[in-house]
Amino acid sequence: MPTQAEVEQAKISSRTLSKYADVDRVQLALRGSNGESDDLVLPGHVLQILLDVLSEMSKGNAISLIPHHQEVSTQEAANLLNVSRPFLVGLLEKGEIPFRKVGAHRRVLLTDALAYRDKTEQLRTQALDELAALSQEEGMGY
Repeated sequence: MPTQAEVEQAKISSRTLSKYADVDRVQLALRGSNGESDDLVLPGHVLQILLDVLSEMSKGNAISLIPHHQEVSTQEAANLLNVSRPFLVGLLEKGEIPFRKVGAHRRVLLTDALAYRDKTEQLRTQALDELAALSQEEGMGY
């Protein structure tokens, strides 16, 4: 968890960097407390990731970055999908989400868990749109 000083520094840094959020690249001048300094260029999407990290830190949240090709445990995948671990295991066993076994443990690719999340969100939105259209047809709304 970030300290209070880190939270405050993240707020200041994110405000400064947010001015550059829409650029395709940004040049940074770095100067460390050890006296070293360097200039570097970051692609715009990397700056956006940095802004996301600073935004979360400014709220006092801890951050973890996981490569998309990373495998996660069933508990980590369940947390990501906001479901219980037994429910997730059921999805895995039904073939809803691909997985592999390492000994007795199931491993899920992060990309597969995210694809499932996106698919269910799309289905949920479609169902809500259909419900809204039906209620309008039946004169149930204003």
